[in-house]
Amino acid sequence: MLFDLMKYIREGNFAMLFIQVASLLFVVFCTMPVHEFAHAWTAVKLGDDTPRLSGRLTLRPMAHIDPIGALMILLVGFGYAKPVQVNIHNLKNGRKSFALVAAAGPISNLIMALIFLFLSAIVSVLAVQVGLPSAVYTVLYYFLYFAASVNISLAVFNLIPIPPLDGSRILTLLLPSKYYYTLMKYERYIMLGMFLLIWMGVLNKPLAFLSSLIYNGFNWIVTLPFRLIGWL
Repeated sequence: MLFDLMKYIREGNFAMLFIQVASLLFVVFCTMPVHEFAHAWTAVKLGDDTPRLSGRLTLRPMAHIDPIGALMILLVGFGYAKPVQVNIHNLKNGRKSFALVAAAGPISNLIMALIFLFLSAIVSVLAVQVGLPSAVYTVLYYFLYFAASVNISLAVFNLIPIPPLDGSRILTLLLPSKYYYTLMKYERYIMLGMFLLIWMGVLNKPLAFLSSLIYNGFNWIVTLPFRLIGWL
């Protein structure tokens, strides 16, 4: 992501630079709060009132933004927000509910990505069918493209099964409790190791590959109706 921004600066393509930065800020301040709200709402519905009591059952950006996680989004295209605290003992079905709470965040990102891709398809239809001005088309299409791409990247990144990411919470369904809680003890060190792998570029290619597969699949689905009726 940082390399893309630097490329736009080198090329003097300040329009694309502005669009991509705007879409990244939109993700940080608008869609990441939805991700965390999805965790909080699901937890409350499944019996744990901890997120509401801790002020996380809200869409207010500052209640959810983690500075380092937000910076990662701006630099590499994926990151994280402040984890929503959930008491597994308050949940109606224990570990199953805990896994559902964890999955709610990435699912919300995928739903938002589908919405953004659908809107980008409508923009393309308007460009083809009614001659949308090229400048308007460029701004709208690429803003929605970047927003969808980053949401998919966030979903893929957060499903990595290492603490404190959502994927590690889903592991509660697969690992015996004693192994899961042993893993959680080393959460800080595992996270530091993951940052190192990201910095070295080891994780970037597989994450980008998976994100690209999902993006292409979603894009094929949302554009199919328009292609069938000959609008695209």
